[in-house]
Amino acid sequence: MNDTIAAIATAAGEGGIGIVRISGPEALETALRVFRCKGSRLDDRRMTYGHVVEPGGDRIIDEALAVYMKGPASYTGDDVVEINCHGSMVSLRRTLQAVLRSGARMAEPGEFTKTAFLNGRMDLSQAEAVIDVIKARTDKSFDVAMSQLEGGLSLEINRIRNSIMDLLVEIAVNIDYPDEDIEQIVAEGIINKISTINDMIEKLLSGADTGRIVREGLSMVIVGKPNVGKSSLMNALLRETRAIVTEIPGTTRDTIEEALSIRGIPVYLTDTAGIRETDDIVEKIGIEKTKDAFNKADTIILILDASSPLTEEDEMIIEHIGDRKCFLLLNKQDRGSCLDRDELKRLLPEATVIETVLTSGEGISELEDKIEEQVYSGRISRSDDVLVNNVRHIELLHKAEDSLKAARKILESGEAMDFAEIDIREAYEVLGEITGDTVSEDIIDEVFARFCLGK
Repeated sequence: MNDTIAAIATAAGEGGIGIVRISGPEALETALRVFRCKGSRLDDRRMTYGHVVEPGGDRIIDEALAVYMKGPASYTGDDVVEINCHGSMVSLRRTLQAVLRSGARMAEPGEFTKTAFLNGRMDLSQAEAVIDVIKARTDKSFDVAMSQLEGGLSLEINRIRNSIMDLLVEIAVNIDYPDEDIEQIVAEGIINKISTINDMIEKLLSGADTGRIVREGLSMVIVGKPNVGKSSLMNALLRETRAIVTEIPGTTRDTIEEALSIRGIPVYLTDTAGIRETDDIVEKIGIEKTKDAFNKADTIILILDASSPLTEEDEMIIEHIGDRKCFLLLNKQDRGSCLDRDELKRLLPEATVIETVLTSGEGISELEDKIEEQVYSGRISRSDDVLVNNVRHIELLHKAEDSLKAARKILESGEAMDFAEIDIREAYEVLGEITGDTVSEDIIDEVFARFCLGK
């Protein structure tokens, strides 16, 4: 990859500033064909004022600032020039066209970061974290992405791989210089070390669900019979009036979806139509959508009217939830309570019960506390933990864990260490796919194909 590449590095649309990025061995020469400045030069790491002009001509395209970053101390590891134009799409498009006519080629999606990976500026897990930094929707998801970009996950993976390599060396020495008198003792020592390594992997995997939610968001659905307070809850969580609240049952006739942040956790909240028997065709469609959202949700919030006995509609929803985890909101507590708590616990054994008066916001803070607690699963030192949030990484960690378990089983059965070595080496190679040390070119291409242009 010795080409000089270029692309618009800022988001589409109007803005005060837009950037055209150039990277490669001819980045400086290419930039100087279209950027005119006093002295006709760009000093390393110094912002320079000038004008973008048509290549080979004097027609000014835009007034701009340009900065040259000499490799390898640049984002890609190659020479990089960034031209800061006005943020008009016309200006950016014309500047990019001028750069391309001056010798650069259009960068592919993610090619700048791919170049940085191939030049050793970052490993593959750090490169993947770049996408998460760009797409972060909350402070927490941004912090997790930044931790991985700075090498938090890479450090843990390399620590595990070093432990596995020490194990492989020990096995190789034992195979080359066997001592029958201590072979069983050596095998037991290796089994114990495999267990320790698997504990390290399990610690990373223990936060995988949390990491996925922090990265992708928590899908949450509000269910309950009509007029029980579902729309009031949604408005309270959003801190604004989004859903219509009336005393008329069936006011919400379709699912209403909103994205919000609860204690730094990205949440996709769905307010549903009540589930009940109806002859209204439109309401029937809404109820079917309710059932679909219900089945796909990560978390369910069931609202019951605490001031009245369970109805047939309540029982229908409760039966559908069964032993799934859910938040059970006993609403309208200001009107008194006549529900049997023991009976509810029997019907919904995995429910977290919260008393609420949603019209006044009572119970909302407790609900948010419980959501945060569930997502983090009681993790105490969240800021110091490495949260694995990438599906590819999670699958590879599981594969490595399975390989080590297979090796342990071989050793426990008394078979030769040569067979166990194959599985242990497999674990070493699989973990290398996370950082990119042992990854195939196809996987690399697949990872960077998910990037946007200009990054």
